[in-house]
Amino acid sequence: MKGYTLSRREKKNLARILVSLALFAALFIADKIVVLGNVFQGPFAWLFPFALYLAVYLLIGYDVLWRAARNIVRGQVFDENFLMCLATLGAFALAIYRGVTGQEIEGFDEACAVLLFYQVGEFFQSYATGKSRRSISALMDIRPDYANVKRGGVVETVDPSQVQVGEVIVVNPGEKVPLDGTVIAGAASLDTKALTGESLPREVAAGGEVVSGCVNLTSQIEVRVEKTFYDSTVSKILDLVENAAEQKSKTENFITRFAKYYTPAVVIVAVLLAVVPSLVTGAWSVWVYRALSFLVVSCPCALVISIPLSFFAGIGAASRCGILIKGSNYLEKFNKARTFVFDKTGTLTKGNFAVTGVYPPENRAEILRLAAIAESDSSHPIAKSIVACYGKTPETGYTLTNIAGEGVQARRGDDEILCGNEKLMQSRGIACVRPEGAGTVVYVARGNRFVGSVLVSDEPKEESKEVLSALHGMGCRTVMLTGDNEQIAARVAAELGVSDYKASLLPQDKVAEVEKLLSEKPAKESLCFVGDGINDAPVLMRADIGIAMGGIGSDAAIEASDIVLMQDDLRGLPLAKRIAKKTMAVVFENIVFSLAVKAIILILSAVGLTNMWVAVFGDVGVAVLAILNAMRVNGDYRKKTATLPPQAAAEE
Repeated sequence: MKGYTLSRREKKNLARILVSLALFAALFIADKIVVLGNVFQGPFAWLFPFALYLAVYLLIGYDVLWRAARNIVRGQVFDENFLMCLATLGAFALAIYRGVTGQEIEGFDEACAVLLFYQVGEFFQSYATGKSRRSISALMDIRPDYANVKRGGVVETVDPSQVQVGEVIVVNPGEKVPLDGTVIAGAASLDTKALTGESLPREVAAGGEVVSGCVNLTSQIEVRVEKTFYDSTVSKILDLVENAAEQKSKTENFITRFAKYYTPAVVIVAVLLAVVPSLVTGAWSVWVYRALSFLVVSCPCALVISIPLSFFAGIGAASRCGILIKGSNYLEKFNKARTFVFDKTGTLTKGNFAVTGVYPPENRAEILRLAAIAESDSSHPIAKSIVACYGKTPETGYTLTNIAGEGVQARRGDDEILCGNEKLMQSRGIACVRPEGAGTVVYVARGNRFVGSVLVSDEPKEESKEVLSALHGMGCRTVMLTGDNEQIAARVAAELGVSDYKASLLPQDKVAEVEKLLSEKPAKESLCFVGDGINDAPVLMRADIGIAMGGIGSDAAIEASDIVLMQDDLRGLPLAKRIAKKTMAVVFENIVFSLAVKAIILILSAVGLTNMWVAVFGDVGVAVLAILNAMRVNGDYRKKTATLPPQAAAEE
């Protein structure tokens, strides 16, 4: 993993902090040794330490003063900048008052220290955010800068948004693929790591599909554009990432509301603490000092900064592993996920169907011929496997009609072919014989006479059993929904160890089953539906969390789901679960730690048992510790779990 490099702005800010810290240290030590307020005699002796400390104060805090003034003009008064300015300027005013009245000067050093350590906390926040953003900003690097389009025999370099569907673009070695399309000339290796997290390159040749955002590693290829830039994979992913921060969790929203009311409340309390006891005792400088300490420690920086940062780090850690999470609200929900509902075909199984039997065998050629005619226009994997097994070009001239949830009718004149499941045969009153063996049975009839059947089988993905076992180990329930018959569903469920399953479901039945599961689960738990993002959009949107497999090139996956597993690998589920659990644990730790420490120091400040230096720790110290704790979320989870894709263990 490459180290995080500071930006120019961060380097400049760090240099300012170090210079200010050195000057402050020199002043502070000199003040303690020779007492700067006693260097000169007379009523204006306080001006000497005032001028020296003011120079340091302005160097380290000019931007805080500017932000506070700007926000006040905009009507945004009560924020951390306002609290810092109020407390530090109040400390300066108190020190001036004590100097004018001949008392021991106290407050200049503390005012500078408050702003200095506040800036240290801000730097840590910037560093932590930048480190978390790095994995996400790697995705932003997939944005193509230009496209080489062939027009009139000449290659022109244009903005990708200006290329139309059907035009041919040229992608040279080292360039990003700017638009989705099909390779029409050449062959190359593509780096897809920015999209999937997968380190192994992907080989493409003529006829192969490419998606925007990949990098051409080897040789020039020509691509026929299939989608405009705004409909392309890269555009949709960038939109997803850019809007992720807008989807805030309940915890973040609570902290935002909390700070909105908390800050004005502590200002009012501080004013009362300064005024009421002073009117009684007459010790204005004592109680004003306590009130200023109260203001410093009351700043909600630790919560306002560390909580969003924790979620941001979690989203960044997930994206680095090829898991796109659309917002912190889904990360929070995913931690509460206890029910995982899976589509079978293409999710738990490979979806690479193959014909494993034709019955009766003596009519194999005729059965395959009729089935291929009916299935010739379908893109379904089962239909493709039948046409592939037939091995010839199916006869044409038939009108093909899809019968939802049952099959296909092919008609040419009086010749009618029916190809589908048992429900189709029953609806036409055709008696059929089910063959032996596990798999999907496609029945074939002609002229209302049963001809035979084709047995098509699918095989589970290598990682399915391992992932389901891992989820069960996390206390989760797994449910498989499938349109296949009871026999196939029972075989797959037993082989993989699924908690429960439902078979022979139409698309609308899957939604009904998810609705039922949603009504049965506890209110505080979440239900996830995992599908291929193509035929499962309604269920993906209805579940608490929709998780789509194989996000590359799948519009439905990106649009309908809340989480996208870009590697098309189920092992991203337990990995994402671990990230969500770690994120929420850190969020809880920061909330409890910040509130507990602040509450203790607030009370001690109010009764005068602490000074402003302790208040500085209560604010900046707690904030820095909370930020460092939040940075733990952005670790490398791939090295800590066995349930990961082999390529995910590679260093980025």
